[in-house]
Amino acid sequence: MRVPFVSFLPMEKELDKDLRDAFERVYTNSWYIEGREDANFEKNFADYCGVDYCIGVGNGLDALMLALKALGIGEGDEVIVPANTFIATALAVTYTGATPVLVEPDIRTFNIDTNRIVPAITEKTKAIMPVHLYGQPCDMEPIMEIAKKYNLYIVEDCAQAHGAKYKGRLIGSFGEAAGFSFYPGKNLGALGDAGATITNDETLAKKIRALGNYGSDYKYHHIYEGNNSRLDEMQAAFLSAKLPHLNRMNEERRRIAKRYIDGINHPDVIKPYVPNYAEPVWHIFGIRTDRRDELEQYLNEKGIGTNKHYPIPVHMQECYKNLGYKVGDFPIAEKIGMTELSLPMFYGMKNEDIDYVINSINEWK
Repeated sequence: MRVPFVSFLPMEKELDKDLRDAFERVYTNSWYIEGREDANFEKNFADYCGVDYCIGVGNGLDALMLALKALGIGEGDEVIVPANTFIATALAVTYTGATPVLVEPDIRTFNIDTNRIVPAITEKTKAIMPVHLYGQPCDMEPIMEIAKKYNLYIVEDCAQAHGAKYKGRLIGSFGEAAGFSFYPGKNLGALGDAGATITNDETLAKKIRALGNYGSDYKYHHIYEGNNSRLDEMQAAFLSAKLPHLNRMNEERRRIAKRYIDGINHPDVIKPYVPNYAEPVWHIFGIRTDRRDELEQYLNEKGIGTNKHYPIPVHMQECYKNLGYKVGDFPIAEKIGMTELSLPMFYGMKNEDIDYVINSINEWK
């Protein structure tokens, strides 16, 4: 039996007509940038997230970077980010000219440890960028209290958490802005690269939009040194076709996660921890074991696809040697990197697939 790590086929088969209709609509209109599809999706996604403004951009990295630039963050500034995250979080800070300052995660949730944020604050700190990793919401109330006390911005990295809730409230609306990725593998994924920044601040929204359009507020009038990062009409149309199904598909991921959590009982495997404030959407279902490489090989031999998120922490990446960190500076992030293993998780998984993964883990010697 084979169970892939991820498969788009069940979803694409179900939404085939809607996606093809979206393509035909854009192709027939012959309008590919900044048109009605983009405007329609931006409005609908803003409404979905419970915010006033959504600005479509080229990808999730740009969604974060443009938000930081719009807030005036740049050279000489520092932004606090979790040490356990995909490198795009740190790159977004770097591309503004600012410096990412890493903070250890909570070993239970893999998200930033709110108790370690204050010691990392300096006179150069301008913002905190919490990452709702794997679709698990961060503990936002203490982060908001710290930001208020120290006069810091909050830019949420929601790249993996479309539809996740913190104490009943959708993530993305707690800070000044939030960035989303619509990379194809995300819970809400385009058929190519795409992203969006959301905010409740009209002035900030206008600046983000201008920065993503060559710094232009209207044609050939450039008020900022901007970037070229816009959500194209085709991807906006595909996202509009998928958005009405997001909650239902997230519920299916929750069902799969519950089956995993209830069924896996191997003594060497640590299952995900879900705080009582969190309603995750399980972009990734990550377990931990000190025998990670053994388990990975065993599962792969049984036809079960796996992945590792993220085996080399940000501070150990060659591109960030200039930050001056060394191995051992973030032992919790390093521990997660050495022990985390991601199990198959995708819309359309059959019970027999889930049970095969569970039974294979429980039978592992």
